[in-house]
Amino acid sequence: MGAPTSSLVLKSPHVRPPPAPSPLSRSHNGNIPPVPGPPLGLKGRGILQNLKGQGQTRKANLKPYHWLKLTRAVQGSLWAEAQKSDEAATAPDFDISEIEKLFSAVNLSSDSENNGGKSGRRARPKVEKVQLIELKRAYNSEIMLSKVKIPLPDLMSSVLALDESVIDVDQVDNLIKFCPTKEEAELLKGFIGNKETLGRCEQFFLELLKVPRVETKLRVFSFKIQFHSQVTDLRRGSAKLKRIMQTILSLGNALNHGTARGSAIGFHLDSLLKLTDTRSRNSKMTLMHYLCKFLLTIKFSCLYSQVLAEKLPELLNFPKDLIQLKYLAEEMQATSKGLEKVVQEFTASETDGQISKHFRINLKEFLSVAEGEGGSADALALYFGEDPARVPFEQVVSTLQNFVRIFVRSHEENCKQVEFEKKRAQKEAENEKLNKGVYNEN
Repeated sequence: MGAPTSSLVLKSPHVRPPPAPSPLSRSHNGNIPPVPGPPLGLKGRGILQNLKGQGQTRKANLKPYHWLKLTRAVQGSLWAEAQKSDEAATAPDFDISEIEKLFSAVNLSSDSENNGGKSGRRARPKVEKVQLIELKRAYNSEIMLSKVKIPLPDLMSSVLALDESVIDVDQVDNLIKFCPTKEEAELLKGFIGNKETLGRCEQFFLELLKVPRVETKLRVFSFKIQFHSQVTDLRRGSAKLKRIMQTILSLGNALNHGTARGSAIGFHLDSLLKLTDTRSRNSKMTLMHYLCKFLLTIKFSCLYSQVLAEKLPELLNFPKDLIQLKYLAEEMQATSKGLEKVVQEFTASETDGQISKHFRINLKEFLSVAEGEGGSADALALYFGEDPARVPFEQVVSTLQNFVRIFVRSHEENCKQVEFEKKRAQKEAENEKLNKGVYNEN
């Protein structure tokens, strides 16, 4: 196998390479030779012209090589170079009988093996499944199908019924990956043989092709399964932020008590960025620093003599949740677009006929619930009490990101201040101890 190109000629002790026959001559075994190849310069030498024993009658069909064939050799490409006569002359010769033994579509049996029994009849060759789909893709699809424990027709019935109890989102997403391409669909539709002889991948593709816009319907199903969890995660992810907002509201009402700004029931989202505008009397601390200190249970010896009674230290890690909230909000924007596609498919399926009847019934029910749960980008602005027309989705996310950035920076500055105060107290204690030692010596 690893021999140089020049040694790839497979010798046969019984068959000698026939001389190039004239159009009217016959080969040594009496068979009419193959039709001559195309004119010089266009021949694919090394393919049919270089098969030793090509005049022999084929004993069996060969297994296909699933390549994507070029229709022409672009000038300057290696394929164009291969068409030149000097390049073609170096192409290796192959023995067709050897290739048949190695790559026949069915197992070849010798006459002695077939006639060895008492009946003298040939053994019936094993029926091979017809493979139309590229080998690797077919193999991968069969692996995927092996994890689905129900017959293919029942599987598609469950998909059309949007039945989440039979198939999960991962399996639906895998089905999407193995939807037949346009080329594969045309290949299967053009097959005129017995469809029962097709492989499992081909059978699966045929089932999918029975459903109009099957890939779109699968994506709708995947969206439906994930929709409720996305909305739930959005609300769960904002739980700590909600407590932060409530803490800020209480803090603001305490500062604004007795003024027109007091007794507020809430505040606009962009007010979060104004926490740095209010500074302490000595200008060393902003309201944002105080909020971080309040949440972390930090004691500032230089500013406060005691720790406040009620603390919420677990809320200090809310930026992590808020970052997750940002991603969930972005998912929600995608969800809004997803719902639009669901509506489009619901409209398109109106002309599908009986096959999409249950699909439309269940999809209509889902849409009525989904649209009621605020599956749009406007829901995030509404969650914070804002008018989506005045504060669009992008502005909400930007404000939250800036708030996180300022919050984290203020918290880090607080920690540095605590460390500075600690070191200063240690140094003062050491100096006081030294001073006492000097005083005692005197």
